Amino acid sequence: MTLDEDLEDAAGAQGGRLPTGEVHPGLRRARAWLSRVTEPGTVDFWRFVVAVGPVAAARLIRAGRAPERIRALVGARAQQDETLADLRRAERCGARLIVPEDDEWPAVPLHALTVSVSGEPDDYKRQSDRTLALVPPVALWALGPARLDQVVERSVAIVGSRASTAYGEHVAAELGHQLGERGWTVVSGGAFGIDAAAHRGAMAAEAPTVAVLACGVDRPYPAAHGALFHRIAETGLLVSEWPPGCAPLRHRFLVRNRLIAALTRGTVVVEAAARSGAQATARRAQLLGRQVLVVPGPVTSAMSVGCHELLREEELGATLVASATHVISAVGRIGDDLAALAERPTSSRDGLSDLAARVLDACPVRTGVSPERLAAVAGCDVLEVLRVLPALELADLVQWTGTGWRLAPPPKRTGGPGAAA
Repeated sequence: MTLDEDLEDAAGAQGGRLPTGEVHPGLRRARAWLSRVTEPGTVDFWRFVVAVGPVAAARLIRAGRAPERIRALVGARAQQDETLADLRRAERCGARLIVPEDDEWPAVPLHALTVSVSGEPDDYKRQSDRTLALVPPVALWALGPARLDQVVERSVAIVGSRASTAYGEHVAAELGHQLGERGWTVVSGGAFGIDAAAHRGAMAAEAPTVAVLACGVDRPYPAAHGALFHRIAETGLLVSEWPPGCAPLRHRFLVRNRLIAALTRGTVVVEAAARSGAQATARRAQLLGRQVLVVPGPVTSAMSVGCHELLREEELGATLVASATHVISAVGRIGDDLAALAERPTSSRDGLSDLAARVLDACPVRTGVSPERLAAVAGCDVLEVLRVLPALELADLVQWTGTGWRLAPPPKRTGGPGAAA
């Protein structure tokens, strides 16, 4: 069946659905064609598709009856058709096309993009640049067993520099692992450095992770991450707006960043240089009403300059985080994801009254002294010293030497190297 025949057949179906409730193949093919006919992120193109529907949009464009602005955006691609090749390519590698009409479509997280794009002006000359515009995707290609809507329901983006340091990779891997252990999905871009460390950390916890790509899901980029992407696709998902076979062009990385921000509840920036894509993702997250979370680094590190700048921007509202507990506390639901307080080392001095603490500080380490001497050093009455000394002795903080009072020696270690057999 030709594309035009499929589109005509789909146009006759009520809402593009079959009697079984499944999506009509012609509608899915229309979405596949629209995903290639123009680059994602164009405000007017997305509005046109929403206004007339995907099937009608494809038919009008191919017939040359679409508005002039749309015809200009599509250009020579209007008469090209690679949908069958794209769908076959996807089938061969085990990928699928997810469309807004599918139950698997992550409608709730992506609704933030719909709200955001509604604020774009009608005059295309005044609209946001395509690489910056917060426009919903027309369709998504996915490879992996996980359901997209379910796997991003409790998800966090972890992004950062490709030229990462050992510190950054360690932190990213730890965050990915800890979040995975707690049932959270890590979403990132599959790049070198922080992205890869976060993905690997999540997989080490046997948790699914999602890589949002700037090329076809059948075309690993960077090529050195072929094995990593294969592992991600075994339990998680590879996701892309571009059909299989599409190349990782530079501008596409800027466009895909909005999806990483939109699909998740918050974006964690682990390391970022003064100019970086990680910073751009964080700013998109803030515009979408998502949490922006930043891991601080050494003030001497060029890879943490961007992180510190994000924290300094008051209008961004970024939150400093140092652990998965901090992240979950920021992005989790109230009552369900409360973070436990950080554990503090306990001491036998905890809970001492001011008087007891002063008497304890007055006690010498070696030679015992009289209560009168302690009273003089502590600045209190002798009777007060005599009142607190028994309690300090019971707590093993002070010791009677036979001639006076001194600090009790620390307890001897038992076991371990050097211990008597």
